[in-house]
Amino acid sequence: MPLARDGSAFAIPEFAYNAKIDDRRSWGVTVYGNGGMNTEYPGGNVMCMDQGGNPYQGNLLCGQGKLGVDLMQLIIAPTFAYKLDAQHSFGVSPLLVVQQFKATGLEAFAGFSMAPNKVSNTGTDRSTGVGVRLGYLGQLSDNLKLGATYSPKIKMSKFDDYAGLFAGEGSFDIPENYALGVNVQVTPAVSVAADYSRINYSGVTSIGNPMSNLMAGNPMGSPNGPGFGWSDVSVIKLGVQWQATPTMVLRAGYNQSTNPVKPENITFNILAPGVIKQHYTVGGTYALSKDSEFTWAYMYAPKNTVTGPSMYNGMMPGASGITETVRMSQQSLGVQYGWKF
Repeated sequence: MPLARDGSAFAIPEFAYNAKIDDRRSWGVTVYGNGGMNTEYPGGNVMCMDQGGNPYQGNLLCGQGKLGVDLMQLIIAPTFAYKLDAQHSFGVSPLLVVQQFKATGLEAFAGFSMAPNKVSNTGTDRSTGVGVRLGYLGQLSDNLKLGATYSPKIKMSKFDDYAGLFAGEGSFDIPENYALGVNVQVTPAVSVAADYSRINYSGVTSIGNPMSNLMAGNPMGSPNGPGFGWSDVSVIKLGVQWQATPTMVLRAGYNQSTNPVKPENITFNILAPGVIKQHYTVGGTYALSKDSEFTWAYMYAPKNTVTGPSMYNGMMPGASGITETVRMSQQSLGVQYGWKF
């Protein structure tokens, strides 16, 4: 099936505040977008067959009208940090999570669901949850720092309006993740950083369950129903920072990750084509005064493509040998203003 998606730009605001309580303690709060996915495809551009073998014009997944999903996740993270001594500090952040989801054009999936009236076109639904993130930062030597973070899986309330779409009657938790990183001060003006992080998507049924669960007799929305089949992801990041002038810092980075989307799960991932494997970044900070600064960052993720067999092969009259392809590339531009008071 050919894929065509309407291009879109998204604004993702964020906010952070931090203050010292005393020489050992500080507190703050961060508000940021944890993740999301938005896809939109036109309707009426694919010849489909109903169960009686009658042809009709549908969208890419043989539903009616435009096909797409809109998932947004927002995290509010109040933070408390404690300095054990001059070299070691710990932090803890309760994570207050709100997410919302909307799906359209998935009517063709209703026949595979335990709740066919809660698969598509039920409006925007919201879900909430509470988690935690733990962090450590250590100055191991004059030139070497070590950092680590860990966040267990966050149990979210269910998307009740989409109980027939997501496994576990609308369950959509935030996966466990952790990271370990080092920073080396190569010269007084140049530092190099590297870290490894892991996102365990397989621990969330609605994300990690493979499409084959449907063929094994588990309808959509059931406790072991099909999901996007995402594999756990490992990410390696490299970055360099240069204090070019007393008022200007320049940065560059590279990110390499494994691809969570496998060819055998391609059909569901038309909705969530998260196949990007690389990012390149450049950025910098300019001190406007002793109390304010301006920061910018640009990211480019080159296109990656995954092709696999359609789930409709053998399930829809006349469907055989169909392959589907998803591809994605991304760019982002971030600007920040910092104020010290």
